[in-house]
Amino acid sequence: MGDAERLARLRLARSETIGPITFLQLLDHFGAGTAAIDAVPDLARRGGRRINLCSVEDAERERDELDRLGGQFVFLGEAGYPEWLQHIADAPPVLAVRGSLTCLSRRTVAIVGSRNASVAGRKFAARIAAGLGEAGYTVASGLARGVDAAAHAAAIPTGTVAVLAGGLDRIYPPENVDLAETIVAEGGTQVTEMPLGRAPRARDFPRRNRIVSGLSLGAVVIEAANRSGSLITARLAGEQGRLVFAVPGSPLDPRAAGSNRLIKDGACMVTGIDDITAELAPMLDQPTPDRGQLAEPGRSPPDPLDVEDAARSAVLSALGPTPIEVDEIIRFTGLEPGIVLLVLMELELAGRLERHGGQRVSLIP
Repeated sequence: MGDAERLARLRLARSETIGPITFLQLLDHFGAGTAAIDAVPDLARRGGRRINLCSVEDAERERDELDRLGGQFVFLGEAGYPEWLQHIADAPPVLAVRGSLTCLSRRTVAIVGSRNASVAGRKFAARIAAGLGEAGYTVASGLARGVDAAAHAAAIPTGTVAVLAGGLDRIYPPENVDLAETIVAEGGTQVTEMPLGRAPRARDFPRRNRIVSGLSLGAVVIEAANRSGSLITARLAGEQGRLVFAVPGSPLDPRAAGSNRLIKDGACMVTGIDDITAELAPMLDQPTPDRGQLAEPGRSPPDPLDVEDAARSAVLSALGPTPIEVDEIIRFTGLEPGIVLLVLMELELAGRLERHGGQRVSLIP
C-alpha cells in the first residue's frame, strides 16, 4: 500500500460519520481509498447533508506525531493486522500501534473483569494470565483497574496487548501509565482505533471491548457485576463466534453476579488454566471466521447515479428510530441489496443513520 493510499484511508477513518462498516463498503465499492475520498462528499450530499472530511494536513500531522511517539499505523488488510480481528463485521479500519507487532500476530485470549476486584479475583486473574502465557498465548485486556491490570502485569513476561479506549497519548486510567509503558518496554503492545489526542468517552469503552474480544479466540470473565463492561465484552465475544469463559464466585458477592449468570447461560466454567486450554485446543487448527460479504456476492454495488430518488425514498420510509435489520429493509422495499446498501451508506455519511449490532440500522431523528 503506497503512501497516498495509506493517507487516504487514514482520512476516511478519521472523518465524521464514516464508521467501520461504511469504510469497508466504500473500499468495496471504489476499490481504493484515494477514489473513495474523492467520492464521499457527493455521496453525503445525496444523503442530505455535507460531510467534514479529515484534511490532508490533519492526517499528516497525526501520522508524524505517532511516529515521534514511536508508534505506527496498521491498516485493515495489511500484514501485521491481527488475523482474527480483521474478520469481525466492524473491524477497525486502522489501528494505532505502539510496541511489538509480533505480539499481535500470536494466538490471543482476553481476560476481563471488575475494576473494583477483590484480592482473590486479582490473584486468580494473575494466575490465569501467567498460565496462558506459559501455554503460548498472548493475553489481551483493556488496561482498566482491577482484573485487567492484574492480568496485564502477570502476562508481561510472555506478552500482553493493552487495548485503549482513547488515543495512545491519553492512557486511561492515569494510575496505569507506568504499567502501559512497561508493557511496551517488555515486548508487549498498546493498540487503539482512536486518534492521538482523544480522551476516552463513555461510549468509547464498548468500542474498545469489541477489539479486546475480536483479537481473541476466547474471553475469560472474572468478577463481573450484572451491569458491567465485562458482560458487554462477553456478549460481543459470543456474537463474534468466540468462546466465553467465566470464573464462578460467591453468590453473596455482587461482583460475581454477572459471571455466575454467564455460566448459567452456557459459558465455560473456569476453575483452572486447563479448563481454558482444553476448550481452545480444537480451534487452533481451524481457519479464522469469515466476516462475510457486505454486498451481494459476484456483483458490485450500483453507481450512485443509477439509484433513483424513488429507491432512496423507499429505503427512508423503511427506516425509523427503532433499529431494524438490513435484510428486513431489503425484503420490505423489494430493492436489490446493492441499492439498499448504497443508500444506507449515503445516509450514514450524511450523519442520518446509526448502525447497531446484528446488522441493524436506525434513522437518527
